[in-house]
Amino acid sequence: MTTTITDDSPVRVRSLVKRFGRLTALDGLDLEVAAGQVHGFLGPNGAGKSTTIRILLGLHRPDAGSVRVLGRDPAREASSINREISYVPGDVALWPNLTGGQVLDALAGLRGRRDRAHEDELVERFDLDPSKKVRTYSKGNRQKVALVAALAAPTRLLVLDEPTSGLDPLMERAFTEEIACAAAQGRTVLLSSHILAEVQRLCSAVTIIKQGRVVEHGDLETLRRLALTRIELRADGRTLGRVAAELDERGVLADRTDELLSVQVESALVPRVMGAVATCRVTDVSCGPAGLEDLFLRHYEDSR
Repeated sequence: MTTTITDDSPVRVRSLVKRFGRLTALDGLDLEVAAGQVHGFLGPNGAGKSTTIRILLGLHRPDAGSVRVLGRDPAREASSINREISYVPGDVALWPNLTGGQVLDALAGLRGRRDRAHEDELVERFDLDPSKKVRTYSKGNRQKVALVAALAAPTRLLVLDEPTSGLDPLMERAFTEEIACAAAQGRTVLLSSHILAEVQRLCSAVTIIKQGRVVEHGDLETLRRLALTRIELRADGRTLGRVAAELDERGVLADRTDELLSVQVESALVPRVMGAVATCRVTDVSCGPAGLEDLFLRHYEDSR
């Protein structure tokens, strides 16, 4: 289940602890992101994702543990590290009296480096009007400014915290394609997102956290195998009733509608379910691994 990591990993976190008064936001968190990887960072609200990201950016100091970003300690070298990082938060706050273009100028000036040609391409790709004042922008357009600045910057690491918040589906697709291009160019991406389909499309590895601790981590295919197997049966209501009763006798709970019965079980219980299917002579059966969403929701429901 582990991913091979070297000392060159752009993000290396060990036993990270962060407290706010009596609240322990991070409780021994480990996180490693390999160079050139798009790494999904998932968890329910309050799990500690944003706190982790703020520590990576040097905005919070940890109470214990070690943190290295691009080989350096963000608690001591945040300014130099952040020149090599592109960061996009989920709720972008910009200077309201500047135009979008002036914001891009300011952000590039703060970093000290700029790829103007790439920036112009992204302005067109995201259908952004840089001549308008920020105060006239919708949430989605403010997000576009931040994305253009982040993706166009010549940086090694992108740290994205709910980056598509406020974007319409067409712009979400443009974002997905641009992240794929960034990864193909060897850039590293840490993507915190609640859109699980987005994570499955983009990420080669995933870390799921809950209550400040890692509950699952590894490459995406390994995590999918950890998820339960989903079996769906289609038949008339009477037949499905017999299957449900048969499954109940075998200790398997099922969700049922008038024409569909579905179960999610560990791989060891699949023969038990298929035995009930055979007994009741159901022929319309689909069976396959549950997705990342099922794995995430299992932990989310446990936390509730």
